[in-house]
Amino acid sequence: MTDDATTHEAPAIFNSKTRPQSADDEISNFGKVNYLEVTRHQHDQRLDNFLLNRLKGLPKSHIYKMIRSDEIRVNNKRCKAHDRVQREDVVRIAPVELATREKPIISTEFAKSLLARVVYEDDGLLVLNKPSGIAVHGGSGLDFGVIEAMREVTGKKYLELIHRIDKDTSGLLMISKKRSTLKVLQQHLVDKTIQKHYLCLAKGQPALNEQRINAPLLRYTLASGERRVKVDSQDLQAKESQTDIIIHNRFTINSQPVSLIEAKPLTGRTHQIRVHLAHIGHAILGDDKYNVHDKSGVHRLCLHAWRLDIPGYKTITAPLPDDMADWLPETTKLPE
Repeated sequence: MTDDATTHEAPAIFNSKTRPQSADDEISNFGKVNYLEVTRHQHDQRLDNFLLNRLKGLPKSHIYKMIRSDEIRVNNKRCKAHDRVQREDVVRIAPVELATREKPIISTEFAKSLLARVVYEDDGLLVLNKPSGIAVHGGSGLDFGVIEAMREVTGKKYLELIHRIDKDTSGLLMISKKRSTLKVLQQHLVDKTIQKHYLCLAKGQPALNEQRINAPLLRYTLASGERRVKVDSQDLQAKESQTDIIIHNRFTINSQPVSLIEAKPLTGRTHQIRVHLAHIGHAILGDDKYNVHDKSGVHRLCLHAWRLDIPGYKTITAPLPDDMADWLPETTKLPE
């Protein structure tokens, strides 16, 4: 498979003085109408995702409002967020208040630290061992996240997240270097043929060494506007969710019984492992959302994306970070 895609002729909607710029290039002036021509790198991408990648810093809700208000047009036609752009389409973007937005300043030290965390790379895929406490992308008050920093420090025009992990979760993050890899691996995620393995430190000591947690999950919003997830077997909007867990060690931290658990999500719901473990009484240590009465003394979310099994690739792993590994007894044998 290559990045090339079948092209089609876009309507002639420009006069001789107005030509579209390539969507591969950054917009230099957000205060005017911009016309972007879709390239092979964005072919078949959803319109909302296309816009999010080019209007960085603009809230998603504002982008949806622009689409509904006809401030976004594709080939001079009205469009919807879920429409897919095609190569040589021309996307018209009305002026937005991003003209004075400056590019994030990425420190040399931070850049080097991220590049040093690349654990796998080929011509289409890059896998990063993300540290805890860094978001995977900017927004919601953050100037930048891992993906923006990686684009900046590598100088690559095309880098896209294949999936996401929580800001406070450490470990393996897949980033595509070309569109064809993104489509293939995202389809694997849809087909559930990529197996993710997480390691976590959790409250208490489950009686069984292995079990499957099968509990539907429902997303909801607190009065403060913060998003949360809960187990709900009654609401029809709740989504089927399963997580397999294996107990690798039982010990204590500050006199509190805890366990080292390997979690394998069979579905990919928001906060799935965190909510499922809290649901069975074994919340993850350091979880300020689902383990608010944590008495362990641990000060980070002890959840680490440890291993990836991807069809056609060798197994990719990221060692347990020191701020989790240091809590383990010296006799602990980590899974291979």
